[in-house]
Amino acid sequence: MVGTIVNALAILAGGGLGLLLRGASPERFRITIMQGLALAVLLIGAQGALKTNDLMCVITSLVLGGLLGEALRIEERLEALGESARRLFERIGSRGLPKTDGPGLPSTFTEGFLTASLVYCVGAMAIVGSLEDGLTGARATLFAKASLDGVSAVFFASTLGPGVLLSALPVVVYQGAITLLARLVSPLLTDAVMAEMSAVGGLLIVGIGVNLLGVMKVRVGNLLPAALLPMVYVPVAAMFSR
Repeated sequence: MVGTIVNALAILAGGGLGLLLRGASPERFRITIMQGLALAVLLIGAQGALKTNDLMCVITSLVLGGLLGEALRIEERLEALGESARRLFERIGSRGLPKTDGPGLPSTFTEGFLTASLVYCVGAMAIVGSLEDGLTGARATLFAKASLDGVSAVFFASTLGPGVLLSALPVVVYQGAITLLARLVSPLLTDAVMAEMSAVGGLLIVGIGVNLLGVMKVRVGNLLPAALLPMVYVPVAAMFSR
């Protein structure tokens, strides 16, 4: 799990630097930077979404994943975790965290935690890198991801606040679990499955970008199970096609 640990440390380091810069930049600069990040997130998501070779797989995964996520109340539980962490931070010395830093800027502690966690966990690099780490010990992919996540954490934390640092925890849990279970799950992750997982994950990232722009509220947390459902859909569809 060395690659995952380095990834988490990069998020903490980048997030810490972002918090130092947070008070140094005027409000209007932070709003503009947040909007620019939102557009970049939309582009990243769109690039992943276009990898699909089976649109029905994407649609089915989103519908069934959304139903499962709503039943499990994933987003509600993630928000509760973020709020618990915020209260803990306040109890150990924080002066209190503002709800927003300006019009249209969703900079709550919980928003920062959710946004950063989803961006860092939903993507092909997290899965492929963790599998490589677990199967062969190769860490180049996760080291590359760590550098990207560390840089983005600077900007996320400077605009969304300290909740971004807490996103290192789900990264460790998610990527660490894939690394430890790599030998079990690797047979399921064929090229076709990975392409559809990337496509579904890309659409979820688009949803994150939409949330950052404040256009509407997409319940991305409750759609998270959709990213895993291609592992079931693709082999079942292949079986029936024969």
